[in-house]
Amino acid sequence: MLDKAALIIESFGPGGGLFRLSELCERTRLPKPTVHRLAADLVRLGWLERAGAQYRLGAKLFELGSLVPHRLDLRETALPFLQDLFEATRETVHLGVRDGMDVIYLERIHGHEALQLPSRIGGSLPLSCTAVGKALLAFSGPELTEELLCRPLPSLTPRSITDPDRLRKALEKIQVSGLAYEEQEAALGVSCIAAPVFAHGTTVAALSVAVPRERFSPARIAPAVRTAALGLSRVLRKGS
Repeated sequence: MLDKAALIIESFGPGGGLFRLSELCERTRLPKPTVHRLAADLVRLGWLERAGAQYRLGAKLFELGSLVPHRLDLRETALPFLQDLFEATRETVHLGVRDGMDVIYLERIHGHEALQLPSRIGGSLPLSCTAVGKALLAFSGPELTEELLCRPLPSLTPRSITDPDRLRKALEKIQVSGLAYEEQEAALGVSCIAAPVFAHGTTVAALSVAVPRERFSPARIAPAVRTAALGLSRVLRKGS
């Protein structure tokens, strides 16, 4: 039953959303009576919420996620650096960690211009489609890279990298420069720069700044991203 309940929760995907019972049945491929019974239990637990005839993720899931010790500590340690990065750029700032072949966003500070971004706190996106993800991937070891390149690469926009050789070359550049770039690969009209965060030689997270394409200026943004990532890395090394 736990596996089936997890299927229901995971069917909402990175964007959350509202779904009718019939849509949850279609997404999970579970019988309607099973979905109806489990959805009622999940609502009672606060993991789902009812909105008329539809269901959405419940606030209890966010509360539980915020209790994960390692990620909570990382987010709290990173927050001053994220705030400094926001003050320096006045653009949307992200903190992300790797989870398998995805990046999970632990924090996001909105810029003054509302960008239509697929990222959200607690949500996940493919590593290869985001600057944060590529920064994590580039410094997580060749085994992970080769495992990812053996699979069909996901696409969020027509600009997403789906060619393995092109992604491999992009990762090699990131390893040299220490910065990852995303050109409208997760959302059209948005570009992004990210830098990895290290603790004792291991990549533990990445910071990024997302900017509307028309005012994307790497010369202005990249030094601030690099400075924030280096500062957070120093604090994490001292605290470990």
